[in-house]
Amino acid sequence: MLGLMAIGSAYGQFDPQMGQYMYMTTGYNPAAAGEGDMMKVAGLHRMQYVDISNAPMSTWFCFSSPFVIAKTRHGAGLRFLNDRFGLFSTQALYAQYAYRQKLGNGYLSAGVDLGFINVGFRGDSVNLSKMGDDYHDANDEAIPTGSKSGMKFDMGVGLYYCTPVWWVGASYSHVTRPVVDWDDKTAVKVVGTMYIVGGYHFRLKHYKEWVLTPSAQVMSDFISWDINLTLMCDFKDRYRWGLGYRIDGSVNILLGVDIISGLQLGYSCELPTNKLLAESYGSHELYLSYSFDILKPKRTNKYKSIRYL
Repeated sequence: MLGLMAIGSAYGQFDPQMGQYMYMTTGYNPAAAGEGDMMKVAGLHRMQYVDISNAPMSTWFCFSSPFVIAKTRHGAGLRFLNDRFGLFSTQALYAQYAYRQKLGNGYLSAGVDLGFINVGFRGDSVNLSKMGDDYHDANDEAIPTGSKSGMKFDMGVGLYYCTPVWWVGASYSHVTRPVVDWDDKTAVKVVGTMYIVGGYHFRLKHYKEWVLTPSAQVMSDFISWDINLTLMCDFKDRYRWGLGYRIDGSVNILLGVDIISGLQLGYSCELPTNKLLAESYGSHELYLSYSFDILKPKRTNKYKSIRYL
C-alpha cells in the first residue's frame, strides 16, 4: 500500500498553507460559517514556489451566510478546495453548518464540514529511468503507472468565538481519516490537520482611522507544525497592508483594499527564508471576496469588513 501521510503544499505535510488565513476562516473552520450579518463569497488562489517544476498550487472557494430560526442564530456554507502538489492532486467539496450562541460581547459557534474528498495521482508522469542510482527502481510495482483517482466521504469539526474586536478558533479536518483506494495495491491515507487561529484589533486612541491587527495561525498533524504570525495595519477600514512570518519558513508581505462597498481585494508575496529563495520567485496569493445582504432593504451607508461591524 502506498501511504500518503498528508496532502497539501506545506513542506509535503498536511493541508495547504495560506498567507491570508485571517480572511478565509471558513476555508479551514466550519464554525466560522455565518460570521457577521451578511452573506459572503470569497476565493483565494495560491501559487507556491513559483518557477519550480510541479510546485504546489491551491485554490479555495467559500460561500457562507447567517440565518435565524425561531430567534436562534445559525450559519451555513459551502467550501471547495482544488490542490495540486507534484504529481498529486486533491479536490474537496463540503457543506458547512454552524450553530451560533450569544456569549458575552460575541458569539460562540460550533460547526461541522460534511463532504467528499477526491485524491488523484499522475502515475503516467513518473519517470525513474533517469535516476541512475540504487534507491530507485523503475519497475517498482508500488508506484502507479497510470493516472489514478478515488473519492471518499470526509468530515471536519470546529469551534469559533468572535467579538467586534477579537476572535479565536480551533478546528480539525479529516476527522474520518479517509483512505482513498486507487486499486488493489495502492491507496492514500488522508491524515487530519488541527488549526488554531486568533487575532485582536487595536484601534489607535489618538488616530481613530488606524487599526492594528496582530493574528496567528497554528497548523499541525501532530507530526509536523506550521506557525504563521501576522501584523496588519488598516487605514479608514479600507486600505490595509502588513507583514507575516512563518516560523522556519518565510516572510510575507500583504496588501489589501476595499474596491467598492463589500468588495475586497488582497494580495500577498511570501519569500522563503531558506535556500528555496535562490530557486524560486517565492509564493503568491490573490484574494477576492464580496459581502452582501439580499434579505434586508438596501442601505446607503458603506459596508465594512465583518471584522469591524
